[in-house]
Amino acid sequence: MSFDTLGLAPALLRALADQGYATPTPIQSAAIPVALTGRDMLAGAQTGTGKTAAFALPLLQRLFVETAPAAANGKRRPRALILTPTRELAAQVHDSLRAYAKHIKMFSTTIFGGVGMGPQVDALRRGVDVLVATPGRLIDHMERRTVDLSGIEILVLDEADRMLDMGFLPAIRRILGVLPKQRQTLLFSATFADEIKKIAAQFMRDPAEVQVAARNSVVATITHRVHPVETARKRDLLLHLLAQDSRRQTLVFSRTKHGANKLADFLEKYGLRTAAIHGNKSQGARTKALKEFKDGKVTVLVATDIAARGLDIDQLPMVVNYDLPMVAEDYVHRIGRTGRAGAEGLAVSLVAPEEAPLLRDIKRLLKQDIALENIAGYEPSRPLNFDGPRPSNGKPRSTNHARRPHANGPKKPHAAANKQHRPWQGKRDQRKA
Repeated sequence: MSFDTLGLAPALLRALADQGYATPTPIQSAAIPVALTGRDMLAGAQTGTGKTAAFALPLLQRLFVETAPAAANGKRRPRALILTPTRELAAQVHDSLRAYAKHIKMFSTTIFGGVGMGPQVDALRRGVDVLVATPGRLIDHMERRTVDLSGIEILVLDEADRMLDMGFLPAIRRILGVLPKQRQTLLFSATFADEIKKIAAQFMRDPAEVQVAARNSVVATITHRVHPVETARKRDLLLHLLAQDSRRQTLVFSRTKHGANKLADFLEKYGLRTAAIHGNKSQGARTKALKEFKDGKVTVLVATDIAARGLDIDQLPMVVNYDLPMVAEDYVHRIGRTGRAGAEGLAVSLVAPEEAPLLRDIKRLLKQDIALENIAGYEPSRPLNFDGPRPSNGKPRSTNHARRPHANGPKKPHAAANKQHRPWQGKRDQRKA
């Protein structure tokens, strides 16, 4: 199958050809024809499957090829809204959108936190057709009345499951509540959790379901390796593994921001070109680190889950779980950044004895065993006990945020008052996105 068979306009086919794209991915083949009909759609797709084109191409065709823009009082207002969980994903979606619209007259902009609102307000005032936004910053503009969402014809919720994990459900509900009822809604998610289904039932009209891969599945080209090691010796083992090929691009996942900084400093000290990205980094620092990693100036990128969500890195040969994720599904999201487009990928996990129950959960989710490989000189003092209790802070995160509005525990009185003033504001990471 080629893009020519999907019913796309010549201007979009030219843009795809300009980028060297000739054959659609499975999610593109399944989703584009459905989206072109104008029907609401629930699409199951993970990062790296080509899902951005699966919603961007039909969006561009329906709004800017098949129909003419209608200005309100001579001013251009957004006709499409794309919501993403993180700044990085918003920027990448926007870049892809502009590339696909190369031969179409279309104005777009991104709005997200971590940068000043002035330039965003100016862009909105000048008028845009497509708005790519993170929920927290979009709410800020709604409160300041600097954005007009009354003309939205197409809404895209990208990586909806991750937005729920980050505590954005109240914000999403608030945004959906002000959008026109007559619109097309396209929801993309790696999983169809109960809250996703609830959103679909409440805000979508008879959505078509498109699922190109089994829930929480991983590609067959990824090799999984687990190296047992004591927590205190993890960074030495990581240095040992990375030193085997210091030119190999590697994405390393740390559970905490502080841990990511310490690990990056350690690796840099031993001569590895390393950078860290997490929620406490400024947007400029995060953008610079990611660009240098993509350009090969940095070979090791240490990231937390939230900061790394949506990273689009081609030909990434290895992902390392320095810390296992507390939620098994996050393992799938992490390693999905390697082994793309049929390429071979390697997922390495450094597992301390106390993390064995987390590895047990991952193996159950994947429905496959992962062999343990001891590295001489780094063996732990005791074997991994898969029947032991989970780590004390390893309680799985609920996606039912309606029942736990204070996800980080009881708030202080003044914070609680602020919560009432801003009911959409959940976890701290919302504002970081």
